[in-house]
Amino acid sequence: MEGAKVLQYEGIHCKLTIERPRPGVAVVRISGHDLGEFGDVALRELEKEIAVHGQIELFVDARDAQSASIDLSSTWAIWLAKNRPAFKSISMLTGSRFVRLTADFVQRFAELRGLMRIYTDHALFDSS
Repeated sequence: MEGAKVLQYEGIHCKLTIERPRPGVAVVRISGHDLGEFGDVALRELEKEIAVHGQIELFVDARDAQSASIDLSSTWAIWLAKNRPAFKSISMLTGSRFVRLTADFVQRFAELRGLMRIYTDHALFDSS
């Protein structure tokens, strides 16, 4: 994310936005049905931010996401588990029940309890 404040990707089923509002903070916004059409672009961008700052705060705003593929969820879970020490905190806002279940899976699989907070209340997430 070097030098970039906002990266946007639009696909057939999904929209992905990666923002860096301030150093050491990354916001990933996902809307639609995330079937993995952007590959690992978000993970690569987060790795760049981690390389610069060592540890980051990650916010995932999935309030407008309807679903995520199992393969994609597994990829994120494995990547987060591998990079766990690089996060000061992880906050995720879910909008649909399916995305909430996906977030719970990722949290459990990557052993992120205590580090990852899952929100269903937009106001609480937006104020964090």
